[in-house]
Amino acid sequence: MTLHIDLNCDMGESFGAWKMGQDEQILPYVSSANIACGYHAGDASVMRHTVAQAIKHGVKLGAHPGLPDLVGFGRRNMAISPENAYDIMVVQIGALAAVAATQGKRLHHVKAHGALYNMAVKDATLAKALAQAISDVDKSLIMFVLAGSCMVEAAQQCGLTVKQEVFCDRTYQPDGSLTPRREHNAMITDVNQSITQVLQMVQKGFVTAVDGSKVTLKAETLCIHGDQPNAVIFAQSIRSALQDAGINIS
Repeated sequence: MTLHIDLNCDMGESFGAWKMGQDEQILPYVSSANIACGYHAGDASVMRHTVAQAIKHGVKLGAHPGLPDLVGFGRRNMAISPENAYDIMVVQIGALAAVAATQGKRLHHVKAHGALYNMAVKDATLAKALAQAISDVDKSLIMFVLAGSCMVEAAQQCGLTVKQEVFCDRTYQPDGSLTPRREHNAMITDVNQSITQVLQMVQKGFVTAVDGSKVTLKAETLCIHGDQPNAVIFAQSIRSALQDAGINIS
């Protein structure tokens, strides 16, 4: 059986005069774009431009809703109720869907951003609120969720198609969660180490956690963070390594 995986990247995270990421250089190497919707990053003009660039490269459009925290880039936990989480998801997905519609396209998927994503990984009630919001906006949208987390069941309960996500540039804890960014070993900065982890996850179905234990997971979509300094090199190298291993990007 031929292996295949989607390559997704978080992008559209500039805001006004503040520039973030290398979106246009990365787009040729990925198959899905998670586009910020104005709460943690992005603005109306950036959303329009990013959607246009993704369409140009034949990349699937996804909403990347986050917490209302521009200063903290959506990476700080907030005491948010499930009801509030539902509301901010609906508004952000709707905004990007409207931008896509003006360019003759529909959204393909939704992936929560940063702290909102990681909070939902460990909070089944919050995960259900996020999934319900997506389902209520458009049941055809695919929900990208952390592989093996409670988000998988939450999405399925809401009748959504699920894609289990793994990360090329983040380390893992023994429980399958991502190492918090405040830890010194949270990020993988060596591209060869990243490729080894990616091939392990895609070909063998597990990842080696920071304590050396093996965590079983299902790899269906692979995240490359667009805001890290070597994002373009990571995208180029990982795509090439996957193709060299006979793994299709789709």
